[in-house]
Amino acid sequence: MGVVRKKSLSGTIIRYALVAIIVFWAVFLIYWGVVTSIKPPAETFTVTGLSVPFLQFQPTLENWRTELSTRESRSALLNSIIVAVSATLIALALGVPAGYALARFEFRRMKNRDLTIWFLSQRVLPPVVVLIPFFLIMRTLHLLDTVWALVLVNATFVLPFAVVIMRQTFQDLPAELEEAAEVDGCSDFMSFWRISLPLAIPTLVAVAAICVAFTWNEFLFALSLTTLRAKTFPVYLAGAEDTRGVQFWFIATRAILALAPPTVLALFIQRYIVRGLTFGAVKG
Repeated sequence: MGVVRKKSLSGTIIRYALVAIIVFWAVFLIYWGVVTSIKPPAETFTVTGLSVPFLQFQPTLENWRTELSTRESRSALLNSIIVAVSATLIALALGVPAGYALARFEFRRMKNRDLTIWFLSQRVLPPVVVLIPFFLIMRTLHLLDTVWALVLVNATFVLPFAVVIMRQTFQDLPAELEEAAEVDGCSDFMSFWRISLPLAIPTLVAVAAICVAFTWNEFLFALSLTTLRAKTFPVYLAGAEDTRGVQFWFIATRAILALAPPTVLALFIQRYIVRGLTFGAVKG
């Protein structure tokens, strides 16, 4: 018993130590970005160590004022918000009914499982494979360098998440609730709208957060289908180098700006994400 307890205690200590190292590494990167963004440019390379504000240097918000006053920065941030929100709404509007249909109805010509695998394969497909076809389509439709091109492309690639996750959620919901509603006179659509969809709200919020995160970070299509007007923030962040070299204070400011929206969103809907992604994981 003593040997078993020692092994269990040592294993717990190792696990907590690994978690502490990972958390420290992640938090330290954010700390370093924040500190660099409020550090005067002249002291970026002269202040060493942890660069503690007020102790080793006098913090300033001049980098933030300069960055937020730049028209290109504000435009890129706005484009990213429009693309992320619009693509997510389109993916949910199409993916939630599709997931419900795959969970509740049987299709004759193709099995539901095959349809689900097909949807999932669209996400597994490397985006670079369809880059040229998408470019030609958007050029034909005169949508190059527009946010709508990015909205359509990103909605296509995040749609499988909505379909597959929502399908599993609707399968985990008891069908007896909908059958009872149908006995009371509800149609299939009303059963979905009034019974199943409200119960699936936590998962719906979690799926929306996943879609926003993937769309917000998308870089390949944003770089290839845009030039100036529809440039998103990841592309803007990647082009931070100028004739004077890499300006680390502006890169740090832009990196924190890029991290802030999805981080704040995740903090606000954290409880929905946990409930949604663990829905049906434990069955009695």
